[in-house]
Amino acid sequence: MNHATLNSLKDNDLDCFNKYDFSNCVVCGSCSNGCPTTGAPGTAGWDTRKVMRLLANGLIDAVIDSNFPWMCTGCGRCANSCPGGIDIPSIMTHLKSLRPRKDVPGSLHKGMVNNLETGNNLAISREDYLEGMAELSEELAEECPGFYVPVDRQKADILFFPNSKEVYGDFEDQLWWWKIFYAARENWTVPSDNWEAVDWALFTGDDAGNKELARRKISYMKEFGIKRMIMPDCGGGSYGCRKGMSKLVEYDPDNTIDFLYLYDYLMELIKEGRIKLDKSVHAGKSFTFHDSCKHGRELERNFGKGYFDEPRWIMQQCVDNFVELTPNREKNYCCGAGGGMWPMPFEDQSAWHARYKHEQIRQSGADVVVVGCSNCRDQIMKRIPKYFEGCEFEVKYLWQLVAEALVIEPLPDHLAAKADTEAKTQWDKLGIILTDQEY
Repeated sequence: MNHATLNSLKDNDLDCFNKYDFSNCVVCGSCSNGCPTTGAPGTAGWDTRKVMRLLANGLIDAVIDSNFPWMCTGCGRCANSCPGGIDIPSIMTHLKSLRPRKDVPGSLHKGMVNNLETGNNLAISREDYLEGMAELSEELAEECPGFYVPVDRQKADILFFPNSKEVYGDFEDQLWWWKIFYAARENWTVPSDNWEAVDWALFTGDDAGNKELARRKISYMKEFGIKRMIMPDCGGGSYGCRKGMSKLVEYDPDNTIDFLYLYDYLMELIKEGRIKLDKSVHAGKSFTFHDSCKHGRELERNFGKGYFDEPRWIMQQCVDNFVELTPNREKNYCCGAGGGMWPMPFEDQSAWHARYKHEQIRQSGADVVVVGCSNCRDQIMKRIPKYFEGCEFEVKYLWQLVAEALVIEPLPDHLAAKADTEAKTQWDKLGIILTDQEY
């Protein structure tokens, strides 16, 4: 590598590139052919193969100054097809880390700083967060007597992290998981602080931020003696958390905690008979599943296990008419929202990336597209219909599909009354006063 061309970069910035043998790149173009971003508006002359050649010749500054790395969703199709075995998504992430923070596109860096300083990407205050939890709890308790959101519960069996976009605006999307927890009689909890599920440090290449967000989750688990943590549903959130935790465990094995993915958890509940499902609520419609890159292909490539069969098994317990997208599983196309592309100011490029996803859905003829990632949900439900015609399909979370099919048995009166008393004690202790409460 020609370091003479890299005067603006420090030696430690370059160390990451030294572990890649760019001579393995045979300029075959498999990466560019597999990348849905190739040919996107405003990227004339740029593709993944060009980036690899520039890096091989030491011209890193040229790549950092371009926006191309920021249009990488981290979907991993390039690495999946590279005959030289080059980990291109990791390279793109490191290239993002070398961009001055003031020049990070859109709101990603600000959101990451907010998360480190306030515990969530949107800087939602602790009081607003807890009030929202309490008020929405009350609403669900009308349907599910005795329900409330447990906060900072000692020795809970399950730790769950909310997504700030749901806390801020998509309030009712939280109810799907809450209904599942209620039906399963789960001993669960959410944190009062540092509760954000999403990891924008991953999207900005901020290694220190990524490790700090993971450290907080580990510390919370240990402080409250919690048995298991459900990895955040957001593909970037779960993948970023897994990356950060892996680094911390490598540094100190005592950082190891027990976690599971949402697919493992839902399968566990169904197989153990802790929840009952009624398929008839979904009769008359056809359903398909979109394989999230960070829950599937990239998770498998980096950690040896991707979730392909599990979501399909869960869906089979909820619906009768399932159809596949083509291609699917590890060959599936990214929706175009990953890597921070959903909130970044590259909407045209993100939609271009999604053209294959739109065609996949159209060809499947599915009435409902089911997803396991919040970014994928927003992209398929909002951005794709904005740019493409013929999008009459619905989009649902996998856990929404489960929650809609739940046969919920209410708590017995004496247990509901006990839970109401616990709720009042909790909210009083947290300083949350709900004027219209009835316990």
